[in-house]
Amino acid sequence: MGWLIAAIAATSAVTTGLSGDRPGAVLFGVAALAATVVAAHGTLVRPRLAADAWGVRVRTLGGTRRLDWSEVRLRLATTRRFGRDVTVLEVESDELVVLGWIELGADPRDVHDALTALRTS
Repeated sequence: MGWLIAAIAATSAVTTGLSGDRPGAVLFGVAALAATVVAAHGTLVRPRLAADAWGVRVRTLGGTRRLDWSEVRLRLATTRRFGRDVTVLEVESDELVVLGWIELGADPRDVHDALTALRTS
């Protein structure tokens, strides 16, 4: 989806520039650049979270960190954003990683339940 938005913004920048609207072309160009950066980040760091019987792996731009179950705390946090409640999964060891629905690809509550079941088995 991010790549599609980046392509649409880039196409709009070119079309707007060819029609003579330079400020509009610059705005669409900045939007295309921002969408490209966000889409590239999303592509490069997937999957963000993986788990097995020994622990979890959290992937970031800095690399993949392997954490044993003994050094990980899992917690659900709910905050209100834009008038609605948003639940995120917090994976805490020596640093805090906050993962939402977009990063997990599923409801954070379901992921928390699955991780808790995997941890206790």
